[in-house]
Amino acid sequence: MSVKKEFQTETKQLLNLMINSIYTHKEIFLRELISNASDALDKVRFESLKNPEVLGEDKEFSILLSFDKDNKTLIVEDNGIGMSYDEVIENIGTIARSGTKAFIENLKKTGSKTVDGDLIGQFGVGFYSVFMIASEVILETKKLDSEKGIRWISSGDGTYEIEETDISKRGTKIIIKLRDDAIEELDILEPNTIETLVKKYSNYIRYPIKMTIENELKTLNSLESLWNKNSKDIKQEEYNEFYKENFHDWNEPFETIHFKAEGASVEFTALLFIPSKVPFDYYSKEYRKGLKLYSKNVFIMDKHEDILPDYLSFVKGLVDSPDFSLNISREILQHSKQIEIIRKNIEKKILKALKDKIENDRENYVKFWKEFGKGIKGGLYENIFEKEKMQDLLLFDSSKSDEKMTTLFDYVERISDENQKDIYYAVGETKEEIERMPQLENILDKGYEVLYLKDAVDEFLLKMMMEYKEKKFKSVSSEEIEETEKEKLKEKEEENKDILEKIKEELKGKVVDVRFTNRLKNSPVCIVSQKDGVSVNMEKILKEMDTFNLKAEKILEINPEHVLFKTIDELYKDKKEDKIVSEFANLLYNEALILEGIKLDNPSDFVKNISEIIATLKK
Repeated sequence: MSVKKEFQTETKQLLNLMINSIYTHKEIFLRELISNASDALDKVRFESLKNPEVLGEDKEFSILLSFDKDNKTLIVEDNGIGMSYDEVIENIGTIARSGTKAFIENLKKTGSKTVDGDLIGQFGVGFYSVFMIASEVILETKKLDSEKGIRWISSGDGTYEIEETDISKRGTKIIIKLRDDAIEELDILEPNTIETLVKKYSNYIRYPIKMTIENELKTLNSLESLWNKNSKDIKQEEYNEFYKENFHDWNEPFETIHFKAEGASVEFTALLFIPSKVPFDYYSKEYRKGLKLYSKNVFIMDKHEDILPDYLSFVKGLVDSPDFSLNISREILQHSKQIEIIRKNIEKKILKALKDKIENDRENYVKFWKEFGKGIKGGLYENIFEKEKMQDLLLFDSSKSDEKMTTLFDYVERISDENQKDIYYAVGETKEEIERMPQLENILDKGYEVLYLKDAVDEFLLKMMMEYKEKKFKSVSSEEIEETEKEKLKEKEEENKDILEKIKEELKGKVVDVRFTNRLKNSPVCIVSQKDGVSVNMEKILKEMDTFNLKAEKILEINPEHVLFKTIDELYKDKKEDKIVSEFANLLYNEALILEGIKLDNPSDFVKNISEIIATLKK
């Protein structure tokens, strides 16, 4: 008996967008349905490797296309794994997945009714693209080893009907009742149109895509495994189309890596793609890394995770090896020496490709870095003892870099002063904020370059790395920056011992020391942190994360040549009033916090403090 159900709210929104928005490239609906059919065939083939008997007499895998001009229907049919009643509801009726929500949010951001149809592939909502051209969709499916089949019907109006039915063979059949405008726009009920679309979007699907043309059943796709062709004979456009078809991305890959390896213990071919854009779920728990595994063109496993290190989890692709057993399990592969050898080879190839991009195509590498840099830094943080592999992939803004940013290697190469033993860095949320830091004044005046760390993890990462090419990382906000003219400063501090002690006493609990500095040129004051301790920036981040209650041991550094300190000194010596020191001490401290980008605990007290100082100056 047929049951009528409502779609999930987000799915309703999605269907409404599919039907009412003006999509470009509506033709990609066929690519999405063929891709889904190919996935279903992969799954049933995998089941047959474990138990060949499950296929019965239906052992030739294929995707069948047909059309009926009179009834204005197009049919996409496969003999894949099929779906159960619950799976149809989960995968088509509900799709309570982040992909749907992310897709809708992305479309809302554009604020346009014209939407690039290729966006559909990015968010994994491909089945729903059929509603761009359909007035009604009928899906009939029978799961492997099931007695009953399922029929699902919807016109995309927010509801669907579902029922059990008698279906003779496994697989899925999608009957699309086409809208008149879609028939006219796409000319989709013509054999030449369908064949052209298959060759354009699905030529390298490894199962035959068949259609009867002039009473002859014809295979429309090439069926040739792209990865087994000589790379010299493959155009980049072919790689791009293969990538889009098989890995559901609407963008062209950032880099393609295709190579064969032959050794005493393992032989394999790898076809790898580095995406140009972050997948919508890349930084979520739902994301699954891994490469597809084949043995002599036969698919045996999807997304084998151990073949890629975590920091390269964005890489997509496949590995084909005659040394893989067709019925090998994930558990066996996990401890396989073959996999370890393949993993090392793949890692080397990917790292080489990325480093080549840094050297020869920095502009595009910067775009890639802005997409995937966070993941690479996270991988380096977690594998710090292998930093030599990854450290040259890092990019930073700096006081001497342009839009191409800088690597650590670039920084070291630019060092002209043989006395510079350190790599300096400053931390802030934006480049502009960092450039306003008073601690930069003296460093830049010396001609030293400073890395600008704008990501929360950056300072933690550099502290873990400790050094690069024998040069230690030093924060401009660290007390150990101060190396020159120490004796002169000590003399000045001794002359002003009384007022410095009073300022320190007033700021007790807020700073561990108050002293003079020569690192400042135009600014009156700054905050620095003690050597090897938690930095001011780290304290701020940890507080925001509510993770650890660690405090930076702050030191207030004062520019003794600045007019503000000279004013304080004159007023104190003239009136000998501790109140003057108290008022100015808090002014200096709060000003230093503001310059450091730290929110004041009590802004109203700061405003009151300024008012009192103005009143003092008027007396």
